[in-house]
Amino acid sequence: MLSRLRVLSALAVGILLLCGAVLLGADAPKSASTWAMSATIIEACSCPMFCQCYFDTKPAMAMATGANGMEMQHYCRFNNAFQVNKGTYGATKLDGAKFWVAGDLGPEFSGGKMDWAVVTFDPSVTPAQREGIEQIMGHVYPVKWNSFTVGTDAPIEWHYTRDAATAKMDGGKVAEVELKRFAGNTEAPVVIHNLKYWGTKRNNGFVLMPNTVEAYHLGDKAFEYKGTNGFMITFDINNKDIASAN
Repeated sequence: MLSRLRVLSALAVGILLLCGAVLLGADAPKSASTWAMSATIIEACSCPMFCQCYFDTKPAMAMATGANGMEMQHYCRFNNAFQVNKGTYGATKLDGAKFWVAGDLGPEFSGGKMDWAVVTFDPSVTPAQREGIEQIMGHVYPVKWNSFTVGTDAPIEWHYTRDAATAKMDGGKVAEVELKRFAGNTEAPVVIHNLKYWGTKRNNGFVLMPNTVEAYHLGDKAFEYKGTNGFMITFDINNKDIASAN
């Protein structure tokens, strides 16, 4: 069976079109000819540890409220908290920018369509940085969404150590992720290498850290899970990667 990543990497339409349309209407920003980003994600989802989505076209099954009450459903409800380590979009520096993507991949993504997502920026992120991030993230996650919206700015708390990681929006009122390092044979973190992260070509490995909580608290799609999948990952991507793939 094809992995999710092979399916996604073949898609031509990405987040950037949807995100740009939401923010700027019909006047999507022009792409810079040169750009690059290295970012670290504190990431968690509702799947068991470790997420089967990287090896299948369906997420894990779990109990959820359906039309007939509680029933087993496929879904992957996630929180991805980003901090840009170093980046440029044309003449704009992206270093230090924080943003958050929460959503649900939906029950089946072999056709390249996910369910819903909301992106939220820290108030410190400038309009020029947002433009660059929107465009670059379209290449990181080259997928279609049934619904993709931009949330109201919220302050993002983001920090980690070797043993734990914490990310919160508005002090946890909007969303929160708490990760705790998975125990290995030594005191070093357990890391999965040589596994592709979505549309990126390089990463430093999936640092396994199951969550103690991962939650999104807004609206009718709010969710909260404890003890499910979590990891940290640092990726880098640039315009030459995209040019070489075409």
